[in-house]
Amino acid sequence: MFKNFSQDSQYSWFRLIITFLIGTSLNIGMWAIVIVLPDIQKEFNFNRGEVSVLFSFTMVGFALGNFILGKLVDKFGIVFTLLFSALTVVFGFFVSAISHSFLLLSFCHIMIGFGTAAGFGPLMSDVSFWFSKRRGIAVAVAASGNYFSGIIWPTLISSVFVNLFDWRFLYILFGLIAVMLTIPLSFLLRKKIDNSYLDKETREANQKLSDKFISPRLLLSILVLASISCCVAMSMPQIHIVALCVDLGFSPIVGTNMLSLMLAGGVVSRIISGIAVDYFGGFKVLLVGSSLQCLALFLYLPFDALTSLYIVSLIFGLAQGGIVPSYAVILREFLPTKNIASKIGLVLMATIFGMAFGGWVSGYIFDLTGSYDLAFFNGIIWNIFNILLIVYLMFKGSNRKNNIVIQS
Repeated sequence: MFKNFSQDSQYSWFRLIITFLIGTSLNIGMWAIVIVLPDIQKEFNFNRGEVSVLFSFTMVGFALGNFILGKLVDKFGIVFTLLFSALTVVFGFFVSAISHSFLLLSFCHIMIGFGTAAGFGPLMSDVSFWFSKRRGIAVAVAASGNYFSGIIWPTLISSVFVNLFDWRFLYILFGLIAVMLTIPLSFLLRKKIDNSYLDKETREANQKLSDKFISPRLLLSILVLASISCCVAMSMPQIHIVALCVDLGFSPIVGTNMLSLMLAGGVVSRIISGIAVDYFGGFKVLLVGSSLQCLALFLYLPFDALTSLYIVSLIFGLAQGGIVPSYAVILREFLPTKNIASKIGLVLMATIFGMAFGGWVSGYIFDLTGSYDLAFFNGIIWNIFNILLIVYLMFKGSNRKNNIVIQS
């Protein structure tokens, strides 16, 4: 069927399609709580900040999963990791569906998030080995499974099932969705890339890192900080858009549709950013995406009409979609391939901790003020910090390299 199993081959593109389908299925675990958040709040009689903790627990599990499952990929490969993760997600959803304890429900959301993580960082790192010239677009497509999952499942479930069944039945349905493609398609990812490609990339990464005059540990540490700050900002619209719409007098379905539009813009943004990364590099694309995200956050402040909120949500999605995949490409560009899945997982873990903290703090600010205005300002401040870190890394070593050229 395929001519070879080298980088940028026919098999590489086939593997990318399989990766995208798995990500679309498995990532339902990330968006499930967003769909049923108002129903759980009503049943347990909690305020907005308290019930938002469930999303934070999901994100904590998702964050830990990206790092720990990344280590699992480095040691046992992607197939074993995906099978283990799919079963973890199903178990978390099914136990949640029969739970009447908020403590147990919280633990189950950690499990759901943990297993779901295999559909994000581990898949991105795995597919990055199979591409060289088109690595940016490949990683972006792999990451888009996460957003595409957030587009189709919330919209489909809200329009067909929400008014017919309670959230407990929906959680059983979510568990089935998580495994319906993941388990059978995982076995199509058993091939491994030849080590000669990995050795070549390690030599190139060492040279690029040397030109930056920065250690691998410092680069990784700064990217972790940048990841946290950008995703605290990113979390406000993504996590609270349904609740925001309800507070403004619109139905939850309107908020869900707005979230789907935002994520659709994110998918488009990820694809465009992936293409741009292959031509301009990860740092430049990351800086543009972060700057546009900051601008989009400002646009939420003056608008509260239905049409304007749809437009701003689309702008936000188009602005921020390419940010997270750019981190993975930067790591592949500047760090050796050995144990790279766990390093990508570490940075992605930081992005999710940022989402978890941002989702919680936005709900807390709302409870204190009765408005999301200060929550948006909080996101803007974190976004500016992210931009400053990116600028530092972009120009790190430039002066010294120029001095060397002049002296020589």
